[in-house]
Amino acid sequence: MNRSSRNYQKALLSASALLALGGAALVGHTGWAAAQTTAPVTATPTVPAFDATRARTENERNTVEVVKAAQDGLVYVSVQSGGKVSSTPSAGSTPGNGNSDPFAGTPFAGLPFGQGGMPGFQNQPQRGTGSGFFIDARGDILTNYHVVEGADTITIRVHNHPETYTAKVIGTAPDYDLAVIRADKLPANLIKPIALGNSDGLEPGLKAVALGAPFDLDFSVTEGIISATARKIPVGVRGVSQSVIQTDAAINPGNSGGPLLDSAGRVIGINTQILSGGSDQNAGVGFAIPVNVAKTLLPRLTAGDKISTPRLGISYANLGALDSTALKTLHLPTQGALVMRVEAGSPAEKAGLHAGTQTITLQDGTTLTLGGDIITQIDGQTVGQNNELQSVIFGRKVGDTVNLKVQRGDRTLNLSAKLTDFTPKATTTQQAQ
Repeated sequence: MNRSSRNYQKALLSASALLALGGAALVGHTGWAAAQTTAPVTATPTVPAFDATRARTENERNTVEVVKAAQDGLVYVSVQSGGKVSSTPSAGSTPGNGNSDPFAGTPFAGLPFGQGGMPGFQNQPQRGTGSGFFIDARGDILTNYHVVEGADTITIRVHNHPETYTAKVIGTAPDYDLAVIRADKLPANLIKPIALGNSDGLEPGLKAVALGAPFDLDFSVTEGIISATARKIPVGVRGVSQSVIQTDAAINPGNSGGPLLDSAGRVIGINTQILSGGSDQNAGVGFAIPVNVAKTLLPRLTAGDKISTPRLGISYANLGALDSTALKTLHLPTQGALVMRVEAGSPAEKAGLHAGTQTITLQDGTTLTLGGDIITQIDGQTVGQNNELQSVIFGRKVGDTVNLKVQRGDRTLNLSAKLTDFTPKATTTQQAQ
């Protein structure tokens, strides 16, 4: 074989080795070169047909189902007043009566509890809106007492129907902020009761769906979770501390009286108030009256009762909520209920409780009437910072007797009072019970 043939064979072997070891690089290089000389090809993506069922999350599907099942049971409530003054705190007002904050010393001290519904009536014609929902086939509608309190006329409207119907108040429970109203001449086919659930089994983290008419935007839906159970806040015309459901589902003025639903579409609460931070708008903290409270009262409400809770007939200062330095200066104990006024003819007067006679004003503006009895125990329970006096009496029935341990000067007395639904002749600026 001559030299030229051997050189030719070496070239072929070298080329073969190059292809074997660097074929990928060669192909890649070839592809790049082709891209420089060939016009780009635009690929048309394949867009799958939209499937709403698959695109929605399980939570979204559940919410839609809950709303569809319950929305026809929601009622839009409109009221008109000729200028009466509401005794219920309006949105943005502070809890309790007058300048004594029943939540002093707690995370809620000094914060405004808005009713989440219409503002308090002024001395001129006022229109307000709220919500409610059907609870039975007769057409009874459950709502908040503060929505219809003092109203001269009440009209209602149901979902997807523009007609309005005149309604009247059937039963009320002012201290629970609940009322039942009933519409006149409402067609039976428009009555869609919403099933009542069980509020005792609730846990933080469970779903909560609120229906109502926030800011007059009728038939609106918001969703959140149960933030806390058995939260205590002032409820009703007397601002009595009661357990409520806390939720972060947006509740705003106009939602009052609307239902709070669980993931099964059952009513677990009646939307009532917000902790607004002063803006009268939702700040992520809303409250609902547990539906089990309402269920115990519904037989009487639908029968036309005005449910009254017992009273002792006193105005008092909760010493546990006052400044400890001021109490020390005044030689007062750090807990107990200082009796500042005893209503004539009240159970307190009949039991022999004494009121104070010397009125002073503390540096923080709190007015006290000194010299009266100090209730230190009620039925063996110490009256401390958590306003046990009010809570214990609220939990009793008209006709029950309570036993009071009283400090009068240097003496300790034991008194008994038979509770009635006594109504004072005039409101006072201190806490009343």
